[in-house]
Amino acid sequence: MKVAICLYKYFPYGGLQRDFLRIANVLTKRGHSVRVYTREWNAENKPENLEIVIVPTSGLTNHSKNVQYYRWVQKHLKDYPVDRVVGFNKMPGLDIYYGADVCFAEKVENEGKGLLYKLSGRYRHYSEFEKSTVGKGVKTKLMIITPNQKRDFQKHYQTEDSRFYLLPPGISPDRKYSNFPAGARDNFRQKNRLADTDFLLLQIGSDFQRKGVDRSIRALSSLPEGLRKHSFLYVVGLDKPSKFIELADQLHIAEQVRFLGARDDVPDFIAAADIFLHPARSENTGTAILEALVGGLPEIVTDVCGYAPYVTQANSGIVLQSPYNQADFDARLLKSLNKNQLTQWRQNAKTFADTEDLYSLPEKAADIILE
Repeated sequence: MKVAICLYKYFPYGGLQRDFLRIANVLTKRGHSVRVYTREWNAENKPENLEIVIVPTSGLTNHSKNVQYYRWVQKHLKDYPVDRVVGFNKMPGLDIYYGADVCFAEKVENEGKGLLYKLSGRYRHYSEFEKSTVGKGVKTKLMIITPNQKRDFQKHYQTEDSRFYLLPPGISPDRKYSNFPAGARDNFRQKNRLADTDFLLLQIGSDFQRKGVDRSIRALSSLPEGLRKHSFLYVVGLDKPSKFIELADQLHIAEQVRFLGARDDVPDFIAAADIFLHPARSENTGTAILEALVGGLPEIVTDVCGYAPYVTQANSGIVLQSPYNQADFDARLLKSLNKNQLTQWRQNAKTFADTEDLYSLPEKAADIILE
């Protein structure tokens, strides 16, 4: 079978992009050919098992580039047809959509956008492309990764029940605690001059503002002086850290906060950390939440994250309830930095990682694409 996959951009550190590549690899391992249409491939290497087509666009805005991309791909598919068209972004004409993004209509409603925004070209584009993907009467199958997506799409578009396919998580096995190298925690902490009595707070993810990095910095600064001096926040992800560094400096904790950029050695950070922080403002899933969980790492996350319920189910940390309150986060972090509490949460996380299906998303997605 010939499968075309559409996504606007590829870079190796995004959750959507990692899911795309793992699903594509499953398809090729099963003997099917995969053609990838993308505006940008921001990685050193292009996998030899995939046909990667770079779509030329020249618009000044992302939404104008999206329209150019869509029209170019439609023309190319007429000349070089395939059996299935799978989209990792919303657009017309898809056979299957992989729902990595939140419902745009729900996001606009929650943010209280006014009439002026709804008259913009950006709004019209994203609204129309979403409706053409999930709207009632459209034939596109919808692979979703949290129940919240079905709720929101049906609220705004009355989407038919039969079109939804809820996927299990798809955490890579290398993130599981049992696959960490022996001595990974001690080696990392020695290399980074962290004592056994120090607490390493870890945050992972690009788009620092949306992920709430400023909230984590403020929570760290609120700790009592004796504890704060032995607590360090490491932030792993791709974004511009300047304003967050400035905030840490204003709060007199610049030496306690480190920005490490995008990394390939994330499991080493998970193995070495004491607690994972993800106080996001919005988050469709939060893959990093489950990566931390299967790595045996206790967590504090916000309830807006699609994967937050797994922390509750595993009893491996704290889920902060909406509306968000910084003082509540501060108090919860202080209470959590207790060795006995962290040990119990860590054991609970490992038990959950051993007993729940948190890994089979690529295989299940491939089944749906090929059926």
